[in-house]
Amino acid sequence: MTDEFDDMYATFKALLDSFPPSETVKRLEQLGISEEIVEKIRERHEQQTLRIKELEEPRAVVLGSRDTWYTGPQTKDKCWPPIVDLLRKDGWPQEPAIRSLDDSSTRVVSLLNHPKERVFSTRGLVVGYVQSGKTTNFTSVMAKAADRGYKLFIVLAGIHNGLRRQTQARLVQQLIEPNPSMWSQLTGLDKDFTPGENPAAYFGKRNNTHVLCVVKKNATVLRKLAGWLEKASDYLEDCPALIIDDEADQATVATKSINPLILDIMGSLPRSAYVGYTASPFANLLIDPGAKDLYPRDFVVNLPKPDGHFGTEVLFGRYALDGEGPEQVDDGHDMIRSVPVEDVPCVRPMGKADSEGFEPVITDTLRSAVEYFWMVTAARRVRGTGNPHNTMLIHTSVKTAVHNSFKRPLEHLRRRATESISDDGFLTRLRELWEKETARVPAEDFGETLVTFEDLLPELPDVLASCRVIMDNSSSEDRLDYENGPVVAIAVGGNTLSRGLTLEGLSVSYFVRAVSAYDTLLQMGRWFGFRNGYADLPRIWMTDELAEWFRHLATVETEMRRDIDVYMDGSEDPLTFAVRLRTHPTLRVTAAAKMRDAVTAASSYGGTRVQTHYFHTNSEWLRGNIDAARTLVASSIDAAITVEERAAEGRYIFRDVPHEAVIDFLRSYKFHEKTPENDADLIVDYIRKRISQAGSLGRWNIAIVGNPQGQGNFTFAPGVTVGRNVRSRLDGVGTDPEVADIKTLMSRRDIAIDLDKATAKLPEKALVDARSARLPDTGLLVLYPIDKLSEPNPPKPSRVALNAEEHVIGVGMFFPKPSTEDSEVKKYISANLANVPIEDEDYSLVDSEDA
Repeated sequence: MTDEFDDMYATFKALLDSFPPSETVKRLEQLGISEEIVEKIRERHEQQTLRIKELEEPRAVVLGSRDTWYTGPQTKDKCWPPIVDLLRKDGWPQEPAIRSLDDSSTRVVSLLNHPKERVFSTRGLVVGYVQSGKTTNFTSVMAKAADRGYKLFIVLAGIHNGLRRQTQARLVQQLIEPNPSMWSQLTGLDKDFTPGENPAAYFGKRNNTHVLCVVKKNATVLRKLAGWLEKASDYLEDCPALIIDDEADQATVATKSINPLILDIMGSLPRSAYVGYTASPFANLLIDPGAKDLYPRDFVVNLPKPDGHFGTEVLFGRYALDGEGPEQVDDGHDMIRSVPVEDVPCVRPMGKADSEGFEPVITDTLRSAVEYFWMVTAARRVRGTGNPHNTMLIHTSVKTAVHNSFKRPLEHLRRRATESISDDGFLTRLRELWEKETARVPAEDFGETLVTFEDLLPELPDVLASCRVIMDNSSSEDRLDYENGPVVAIAVGGNTLSRGLTLEGLSVSYFVRAVSAYDTLLQMGRWFGFRNGYADLPRIWMTDELAEWFRHLATVETEMRRDIDVYMDGSEDPLTFAVRLRTHPTLRVTAAAKMRDAVTAASSYGGTRVQTHYFHTNSEWLRGNIDAARTLVASSIDAAITVEERAAEGRYIFRDVPHEAVIDFLRSYKFHEKTPENDADLIVDYIRKRISQAGSLGRWNIAIVGNPQGQGNFTFAPGVTVGRNVRSRLDGVGTDPEVADIKTLMSRRDIAIDLDKATAKLPEKALVDARSARLPDTGLLVLYPIDKLSEPNPPKPSRVALNAEEHVIGVGMFFPKPSTEDSEVKKYISANLANVPIEDEDYSLVDSEDA
């Protein structure tokens, strides 16, 4: 009976290729299969679909109960197996890499419509990481969709020829070359779409091949494609199509030409699925879900971070999110090198009018970066592992004239180095640089073996001889080409290098270009990705201000992904989906046009903590905060119901202090302007709303956290003295010596300071819930006296002494979760960009007639 049932289930699976699940069941019934057997077949199919739906990774937000018709690859598949074979040849391990790719691509395909449904128009979004293998993921999705009957595949590959060509080459290698008779191509390596043969040649009933079209997001090209498809309408009714939008946040959202053309193309295809891929979905999630646009209304998939991936947080560190203590947040690898502010005018013109005729100067930092790159290339040759290519990126401007101006001085630097290869002074400088860098980032920390200067020196002459200086921009004939043997290249460029394009073997970046939006900044990070065999060697030279922006961006990105995961518990769908995006005083979330549908940010503090980590270091600002803290403590002594002194722990607690004392404190204490989330006006408004709407937050517990082994005492009031805490500052944050960033102030357990010690040991969520249950209406405000010197102990390469002019008062606050809907306070937050030299993305190419 089991064999007979298995045969019937195999029949069901075969029919499922030709009919959606509900129709397939009807066909079984028409074949005379009993109702009992049909029900068992349905149950087995549902068990398999449940496995797909309940995968731990990737997480997904899905609209309604979409039929999960696809349950994974089958033995008869032709397109997916060759991809697995190619990845194995490239060294991908079966576990976890290939298994993770299989699961994540299966999940995406399962959210598409069955190709035999009569009419469908799906819109989805896949969120990955910069340089994390998104192309491999969507190639796998295309392969599996092709194996199940999707016919037309349109890939929108950025706005530059370089990315389009690279994407075409990858798809030809992984999809077409293994099965050349199964595919037809509308585009080639050097040929974007141009209307050619009669559409019947591709879509007629006698043509069973899949059709591949890889195009730029260029208005001229897309107009031609839309017109050609319109003429093919008679043939497209039975043509299931999958549109993959690579870098979906670029040129797709809120552009007058590209956005309508993509919608036109979809309008020509009665059966179409649009899936955007991006690492920076800020713009895509700000589209109005109710508009007839490309908002991912059907699903959002959050790809897991691959093992070994170098991301924003790994390189730059980040700030603590709500519920995290200092010990849970790393400062990032010690791989960022500072470019002094005074160097910037030497490598980038400060005004638009200065671009023509600009002559860059090879500064000490740029020379060190280039010389370090040559030594890294030599060291990687000694190791003989990993990617065979070696690339350095220099990115200072979007202006092609500026890129081209670097050619002569960089070639001169290379010639001088070649001539000096036997010079003792030159070799001494190289040795000192190499030994300093390898000491700061030990190879063994990454499972690598140290390459000594003596080891790499014999390789240097050939490295210098083979090194090319390439100007890769929209006006240059020169292009990075990794298809013809190992490359050693210093690439100077702008937008052509900053989006999607993979810079193979990238180890060194020199980056001083400022941008104004999160998504643009994140995509600039070509240094993100995989560094197999040289994870200890990458370095980035950039200004301290840019490093600070990336640290903030790492926090935004982590918080956004955490929020996406929160919504992926099944209680929300994409139409009710909302992601908080914390603001930065100098960065917009995304370009202004893309934010046209964004609503005013509403802040609800229930169940969250607020803490200070930025401070001015001048005495006047700090004295004002000391006075505010002492006034609060004096008021607390007078008004508290009880006072607890825990001298051994360096702590005081003043219980049930009236909220007026807290509001008076917030009116006089100054939060640093770089932390808009610590907005005193918003917090005061929130407290007042909670009081008026729910009778909550009328009383507060005020706590002082000192250090019993601190570097001297701090007195808040007579009889209230504690040891000072040590909080060193991050090294190289911003350009103002009067600004300090300590990164994290509160310990995770500090929000339980007024509860028992057993509660303080609970996990974060249980701790928050316990606090909200026991003190549902009581707020918590904690004062931290910080020693003005605060030497880092133990010493860390990313930390330096605080060196403030006065002792610093840090503030932490916790707001209990309300038992009903939380109060909201609203405020527009805009960026003042008047004094920031900004070069945003150049979208002129999307409307260029030069396709």
